Amino acid sequence: MGRRAIVAFIFCGILNIPGYCQIDSRPIVGVANFTFDKESNYISAITEKVVEMLTKSKRFQVVDRTSHDKVIEELEFQKSEYFLDSKHTAEQGALIGADYMVTGEIRQIAVSRIKNTDGTIGGYKASLSFTIKIVEVASTLSSEAQSFESKGGMKALSPERAVDEAIRTMEEKLEDYFTNNFPVNVELVKILATKKSAATRVLIAGGKSHGLNEGDKLEVQKIELIGDKPYPNTIGFVKVEKVVSNDFAECSVLKSGSEILQAFEGAEKVMCKLVRK
Repeated sequence: MGRRAIVAFIFCGILNIPGYCQIDSRPIVGVANFTFDKESNYISAITEKVVEMLTKSKRFQVVDRTSHDKVIEELEFQKSEYFLDSKHTAEQGALIGADYMVTGEIRQIAVSRIKNTDGTIGGYKASLSFTIKIVEVASTLSSEAQSFESKGGMKALSPERAVDEAIRTMEEKLEDYFTNNFPVNVELVKILATKKSAATRVLIAGGKSHGLNEGDKLEVQKIELIGDKPYPNTIGFVKVEKVVSNDFAECSVLKSGSEILQAFEGAEKVMCKLVRK
């Protein structure tokens, strides 16, 4: 892979590069480097694990703010003569702004040696704890701090692997936290079939990139603006029958097809929120 292709691959999703990045309706979430009141080599590893969990959840676009300096350095490099003829050169200042920021405060990083009976080192174990907050950028409102603590990590052959193992024990709780705070919420964009003045099949603007699967159930909500705030009102339910692409899925209507059709034909904003299993 050539250098230009590598640059495009790395920065698509962080930079708005014409010709490479497609429009994504998911909210944009930035992750700041976690803070710790002591010097530690493991702060980045903890932050990167949170970035990984956010990305795996497929709830949103993730902007790793810890890489900000590297991005700026790359943008400066692209101004050099090497890039003068490239139509894909990233423009200075094209960084995507985040809708939400995830911040973290590390409370403890402890790595202990495990000795064999003869006094030699037989491995390492680590224990970690930190808190996370989610801040809505526009309003600066934040969620309550959620605490995470490692439990039952296995012995590892190096301190670094021990920290990785401690982080692994938190994965399920982290996944639940982000799933609860960022449920899949996509727009109903087309009525595919009707029967007796009721919608029977619909198309939603969410697919593989949102982590949707066949059989998923979604709550259909009519969104009313009260003042400048969205007020959701549940009007029915649909089920994913076919994931068409990264961006679309076809759904059968499970309940209240007439209300769904009426809201859609009335040019009201209709959203579909994933129901957790």
